[in-house]
Amino acid sequence: MTVEFIGYVGNHNSSETVARAGGILDRDHIEAVAKAHELVGFDRVLLAFHSWTPDALQIGQHIASVTRRLGVFVAQRPGFTAPTVFARQFATLDALYPGRFSLNIITGGDAAELAQDGNEIDDKDSRYARTSEFLDVVRQEWTATAPFDHEGRFYRVRGGFSQVRPAGGRGLDIFIAGASDAAIAVAGRHADVFALWGETLEGVAGLLDRVRAAAAENGRAAPEFSVSFRPILAETEAAAWEKAEGIRAKAIALQAKAGTARTAPPPNEGSRRLLDIAAKGSRHDKVLWTGVAEVTGAKGNSTALVGTPDQVADALMDYYDLGVRKFLVRGFDPLSDAIQYGRELIPRVHALVAARTGRVRVAAE
Repeated sequence: MTVEFIGYVGNHNSSETVARAGGILDRDHIEAVAKAHELVGFDRVLLAFHSWTPDALQIGQHIASVTRRLGVFVAQRPGFTAPTVFARQFATLDALYPGRFSLNIITGGDAAELAQDGNEIDDKDSRYARTSEFLDVVRQEWTATAPFDHEGRFYRVRGGFSQVRPAGGRGLDIFIAGASDAAIAVAGRHADVFALWGETLEGVAGLLDRVRAAAAENGRAAPEFSVSFRPILAETEAAAWEKAEGIRAKAIALQAKAGTARTAPPPNEGSRRLLDIAAKGSRHDKVLWTGVAEVTGAKGNSTALVGTPDQVADALMDYYDLGVRKFLVRGFDPLSDAIQYGRELIPRVHALVAARTGRVRVAAE
């Protein structure tokens, strides 16, 4: 099996090192970054979900309308839309743009942010239980050929049925992330792909083993796996590390200017794991770097692979050897970094995979 590359499209031009200029929703930026990802060979792009940002579902539909083949990977949070309605929304998108939409299911670890949308379940394990039941109903709505009833802890459905269903009879791909026991249990039951932030090889291997075991407990084959990184590339190793330290300095300066420096421990297990790695040092394995994760409190995908394109491609192959087949890569300069990855990193990884498997990848037209 070959690898897949997932990029990221934000609602405007910003990052840990780039301050937003202009409005919260910049259509020109969204279109430019999406088209660039498609042009340079990314397979799909992630659209994030937060309680204060524009609606990712509508932005995803717009991206699909201005690109030809690019997959649209939409983060959504269960518990705020009825699962039957949610299922029909995505089944409709699949009918309009066949095979191009997938789902990143985010249960959410920050109680304060969840409260902004009216969440009333403070206990994290209960929120994951709601996510699992939500997905039970979603899959029924996608696949049922006759009206169904559902009586659960969080949802009740009487005569549920959808006349629009995703092609293929099984539904859209569902990515599930999280490092807690509750998240792993939900992934074992529902994930088509388990997604995790870029940890050490040892840490990733441990999480993958836990998810495989959880899937086996549910009588399922193991899902596929995705790992996220922020590659920092340069022509030489020394130049790449100098670039990394420059990024770290910019992140510190932007935090100081915005008054957003970390003051409290993160509420989610994934961020705590990254900070635990950072506490042991900023460099790990071959080229893994935690400099920005430490500065930002690992609020999101924030660990980097630093080096020449060949060095970073080689590091990604170490994760490939663990069973990872999807890589989410995004930069600190959203547009130019995406183009650089497409020109210098993605082809190298595909070539390395082809050399190992004896398969030749045919580029999408």
